[in-house]
Amino acid sequence: MATGLHPAADEGQLMAAGWSLLYENPLAAPEDTAGFRMEGDGAATFPQKRMRLESLRDPAEGQKANLVYWCPEEFPADVAVAWDFRPLREPGLAILFLAARGTEDRSLFDPSLAPRTGEYEQYHHGEMNAFHISYFRRRWPEERQFHTCNLRKSYGFHLVAQGADPIPGVADAEGAYRLLAVKDGGRVRFSVNGLLLFEWVDDGETFGPLLGGGKLGFRQMAPLIAEYSDLKVYGRCSP
Repeated sequence: MATGLHPAADEGQLMAAGWSLLYENPLAAPEDTAGFRMEGDGAATFPQKRMRLESLRDPAEGQKANLVYWCPEEFPADVAVAWDFRPLREPGLAILFLAARGTEDRSLFDPSLAPRTGEYEQYHHGEMNAFHISYFRRRWPEERQFHTCNLRKSYGFHLVAQGADPIPGVADAEGAYRLLAVKDGGRVRFSVNGLLLFEWVDDGETFGPLLGGGKLGFRQMAPLIAEYSDLKVYGRCSP
């Protein structure tokens, strides 16, 4: 659906185009994440009044060392998610799960779904549909050589869009970077500090039906340590 929204829109442009703030969370203290759900053996701490995520397992354990931290809120189909991201230790990789919902139109936390424990296969070939926006992809040597961010759609491991990743490594990172993911009808956009990295339109057929509303979650591959703050979620106002 057309909204008059510029592809590289920032949050001010979202508001001007008729989007409204649905959810706001500073992610500054333990009480801010009451109700959040950790999958995998991870820790969320707040030593600098920012949510710090890290694995509690040896990275040598592979996928068993990775984690996902879910916001408990259910968001509508048309949604824009903005947050600050600050990498502290690499290698590693970060993902935003967007529009996540259980298969057969079940809630992501429906007890009938198979347990998820951080291994990635459970999220792309498990009982879940979602968009996966991967950024700060520094886990493997080839990722550190060519910095890209990817958009995948599940069920399945469908790579549907790719763009450059402007976030520097930890040694050169200057504070936090503002990330914005917009899902508007079948269109998905992702930007960092206002720079559009990719834009893709889902036809609702090639890679399965259009995704509707659902939950968002932050995924990390060990041994990444990163901080998140100032989470805001916007929705498109009804005409």
